[in-house]
Amino acid sequence: MHNQKDIQDILIKYGAPENVAWLKGKIESLKENKSSKDLFMTYSLLNAKYDASNAISFDTLDTDSSRYFNEHGANMLQISRIYLLAEVLRQDVEFYTPKVANIIQVADTSELETFLKYLVLLPNPEAYKQTAVEALRTNIATIFDAIAMNNPYPAKYFNDQQWNQMFLKAAFMERDLSQLEAVDERANEDLTRIISDYAHERWAAGRKIDPLFWRPVSKFLNEQLLDDMKTLLNSDDEIENKAGALCCYYSENDKALALLNSKPELKHKIAEGQITWNTIKQ
Repeated sequence: MHNQKDIQDILIKYGAPENVAWLKGKIESLKENKSSKDLFMTYSLLNAKYDASNAISFDTLDTDSSRYFNEHGANMLQISRIYLLAEVLRQDVEFYTPKVANIIQVADTSELETFLKYLVLLPNPEAYKQTAVEALRTNIATIFDAIAMNNPYPAKYFNDQQWNQMFLKAAFMERDLSQLEAVDERANEDLTRIISDYAHERWAAGRKIDPLFWRPVSKFLNEQLLDDMKTLLNSDDEIENKAGALCCYYSENDKALALLNSKPELKHKIAEGQITWNTIKQ
C-alpha cells in the first residue's frame, strides 16, 4: 500500500532541506488558496529545484513506495512531481483533478512518462484512465513502457478491450512480456482468440513468437488452440515445447492434459518447478 508520507520521507531524506521547505510551503499555499496558475507555476519550478540526472538508490528504505520508485529508476524530479500532484489532489480532488489533467495534456515526453509510471500513486488514478489508454496508441517505446511495463495500473483499471490492446501492442513492439503485470488474472477468451490468429500469421510468415505470448490461453483451450498446443509441443524449438507444456499443464482441460502426457519429461519438470513462465527462456 503506497503512502503519501513515505514519499514525503523520500524527499526529506534525499532532497535539499531548502527545497523540501519550499515545496511544503507551495503545497500549503495551494491548499489555502486554490489556484490553477500557482499549481502550474509550482509544477514548472520543480525542474529547477530537483535533479533529474540520476536515479536514487533506496538501500536504506523499504516501503511500498520506495520499492516501486526503485524498480522504475525514479529520480528526485519525478518523485517531487508526483508528490505535488498527489498532495493537491488529496487536499481537493474535485478542484484539482481537471487542473492536473491540463498539466498532463501539455506535458512533454519526460513529464508524460513520469505521470504514467506513477499514476497509480495518485489518490484518484482512475480519473486519468483516458490518458493511460491513449498512451497505448503511441509508437514512442518509453511512453508505452511507462504505462505497460511493471505497472499495476492497467490490470486494475483497464477493461478487457483495453487490456487486450496493450498486450498485443506489447507483443507487436517486441517488448518484454514478462514485465506485464497480472497476465494470468486478466486473461480472457477474446484475447486468446486474437493470440491464436496472430500466431498463425507469424507462423505463415516464418517468424518466431515470444513464448510468453501464449501465457493467457491456458484456461481457454478450444479445438483451435488445442491444435496450436500440438504445434508447440511437436516443434523443433525447445522453448516452444515448454510454452505448449505450460499452457496444457495449467489448463484444467482433459484433452490438453492428455497432450501433455505425451511429453512426460516436460510434465515432470513443470511439476517440480524446473520449468515456469518466469524461467521459460533460460
